[in-house]
Amino acid sequence: MANENRPLAERVARIDASGIRKVFELAARLKDPVNLSIGQPDFDVPDACKERAIVAIRAGANRYTVTQGDATLRARIAETLRDEFGSFDGPVLVTSGVSGGILLALLATLNPGDEVLVPDPYFVMYKHLVNLIGARPVFVDTYPDFRLKTDRLEAAVSERTRMLILNSPANPTGAVYSRSELAGAVEVARRHNLLVLSDEIYRDFAYDEPAASAWPLCDRVILLRGFSKSYGMTGWRLGYATGPADIIGAMTTLQQYTFVCAPAPFQHAALEALETDISSHVEVFRERRDLIYEGLRDRFRVEKPGGAFYIFPEAPGGSGTTFVTRAIEAGVLIIPGAVFSERDTHFRISYAADTETLKRGIEVLNRLAR
Repeated sequence: MANENRPLAERVARIDASGIRKVFELAARLKDPVNLSIGQPDFDVPDACKERAIVAIRAGANRYTVTQGDATLRARIAETLRDEFGSFDGPVLVTSGVSGGILLALLATLNPGDEVLVPDPYFVMYKHLVNLIGARPVFVDTYPDFRLKTDRLEAAVSERTRMLILNSPANPTGAVYSRSELAGAVEVARRHNLLVLSDEIYRDFAYDEPAASAWPLCDRVILLRGFSKSYGMTGWRLGYATGPADIIGAMTTLQQYTFVCAPAPFQHAALEALETDISSHVEVFRERRDLIYEGLRDRFRVEKPGGAFYIFPEAPGGSGTTFVTRAIEAGVLIIPGAVFSERDTHFRISYAADTETLKRGIEVLNRLAR
């Protein structure tokens, strides 16, 4: 009987979903809103990938794969990395999305009390997963231009610092770090013997120049990439990780006792995805980036994003939450910056929406700014 009133585990209290929840509670009252909140592509999975998945399902590829992923897919991923970096002989682990890879990497490398450097603004999951396992996120301010600054990273390092998380192209800002920025950040990590977790899920969405990778810069990089954003496979939960062999081995063991393996038929589809040209989608998103930036720059303080499909303007009046509430009441769904930051001064727009939707949103937001 005593167990009936037992409270939830303490770790649950370390996760706060209230910011996004409030947005959707407000949005539930709207009819036909202008939805600029969703962080997923508006294009569907390529037909060839669908067919490959269907063929695999009908052929019986519906059982567990080995924990680390189908051998043919892992070999093909290694080949693409070899082509990109000139050489590659690291282990590859196929994960249940990049999100699953992040969780496995943190579980494999962090102890309670360890500290993790997280550039702020950040993808919302970083903060909460670090807290969930009892480690501590240490936020490194990148405002106002969202660039990595080595002096700020250096100042945030302590004797308990274990890891630096990098995300480029970035959610929520769209920032794409230059090779020199990444080199400076990785040098700080090297100097203090830190692991680098490089989340490169948006690598294909880089509009002004190819996105650089932290992988070649250090032998203590955990590289995470995936198929969700590039191929519209957000619901298929498929990503991959590579890094130091001992860490990838530990992540594989943890996957065995958590996710078991990534979805089997979609691993076959990923082989097709790796042969699929998505440049037309990237060009559409480049045009949308230009449309949203040019449409807002006269009324808002805003940095031009170099990649991903987000833009992160400063909120008129200083409060992101207040401005987002007004925007939602006016029929435009956006996310307050406090969901992604220790500040509440900005808001996030996803421009993964068609041109007419973006134009409607721009008009309303500019009207509110006036």
